[in-house]
Amino acid sequence: MRLDAIFKAYDIRGLVPDELDEDVAYAVGRAFADFLDETDKGGRAKPVAVGRDMREDSADLAQAVISGITEQGRDVLDIGRITTDMMYFATGHLDVAGGMVITASHNPGAYNGIKLCREDARAVGGETGLGDIKERAVKALGAADEGQTAANNTKKGSVAARDITGDWVDHALGFAPNLRPLRIAVDAGNGMAGVVIPHLQGRAPLEITPLYFELDGTFPNHEANPSKSETLADLQQTVTTHQLDLGIAFDGDGDRMLLVDENGETVSGSVTTALLARYFLKQYPGSSILHNAITSRIVPETIEHYGGTPVQTKVGHSYINANMREYDAPFGGEHSAHYYFRHNWYADSGLITALTSLQVLSDSGQTLSALAAPYRDAYCNSEEINFQVADPAATVEHIAQAFPDGAHDRMDGLTVGYRDWWFNVRPSNTEPLLRLNVEAREAETLQQQKTNLEAKIGATPP
Repeated sequence: MRLDAIFKAYDIRGLVPDELDEDVAYAVGRAFADFLDETDKGGRAKPVAVGRDMREDSADLAQAVISGITEQGRDVLDIGRITTDMMYFATGHLDVAGGMVITASHNPGAYNGIKLCREDARAVGGETGLGDIKERAVKALGAADEGQTAANNTKKGSVAARDITGDWVDHALGFAPNLRPLRIAVDAGNGMAGVVIPHLQGRAPLEITPLYFELDGTFPNHEANPSKSETLADLQQTVTTHQLDLGIAFDGDGDRMLLVDENGETVSGSVTTALLARYFLKQYPGSSILHNAITSRIVPETIEHYGGTPVQTKVGHSYINANMREYDAPFGGEHSAHYYFRHNWYADSGLITALTSLQVLSDSGQTLSALAAPYRDAYCNSEEINFQVADPAATVEHIAQAFPDGAHDRMDGLTVGYRDWWFNVRPSNTEPLLRLNVEAREAETLQQQKTNLEAKIGATPP
């Protein structure tokens, strides 16, 4: 089927135009409008908020999506160039039925995609409607191929433009009301954070050194993926050369961020999760705090130490977003640098995480390295290692059989735990890869077990 390759676990992504073109975008727009059932008090269907990133083909794909929505009889609120977390904000802040943003996040420039959510930033993923939307899109593509327009709609929807940047920045700054003066560097990676961060000037006591704020969907300086250590080199050098307090790196669509301390050392997603968990448990004692199955053991240990209840979830936006609502959690974090907030409609945000982290640093009176040290030093971690294998599922089972004496957990792939080390191996939900994470209390144990696992996987990391 034409759409099978691009409908992923959390969103839609593919090569343009071979897998994702304007015809597909139009069909997805029609399908999403048909899928939504929220209506205004007056009985008219609520509009859909549509935004886009800076990629060269995003404007054309957004226009195709808008055409599909309006031909189904629904109105569109065109919110222009946005970060993905601005789309989540729009669906909570505005009276809309849902939102769509044209983006492929950190993927290379040859890709594009579509992220969707319902009102109040309710996730639309593989288990929460994306499969239904795919089926409707297949029908819409078939109808378009036969020259049919949307049925049973005599009135086409309208399009109105709205700039939400100011409202979004106001909302995000509410998470950091008492910042002290800080000197920071921000690497936008030629992505959408470069549009938003300048709005902090004059609103927060921050002296910002910008890196790669120019919008460029070809990513000429480096891949906009802070999870890859090589993309952080310029930020690290800027922080240390200019003796700044810290650095912040955003991904292409601005919903993820990673911290670099004053010494140029990265602060992992797990360490940031632990730091923010402690912060929110001081505000909301006894709360449940969410973390995914791949975060360091220091995360649940920290949550328990500060009187909270750690709740483990599967990796991925749609899973953790739903669980945040179920547990009414004030905060949740993932190893991949996605962080979720109750007062952000339970959705994730790179900007809110950055500002909240600056607030934690301001409150502490410490350097970021000193603040992070107790969490960094507790465990040694391999970070995520990706492998290309012929059959990821079969490889997982082979590994399970090789470690029969460990504690097995199948919540997300395979986690095997021992007293002083553990690992997780799982097929990627977004790429044809097998992902491995290994953690141990001692560096020697980590290296031994990582080497052992790599041999058992029998592949070379790409």
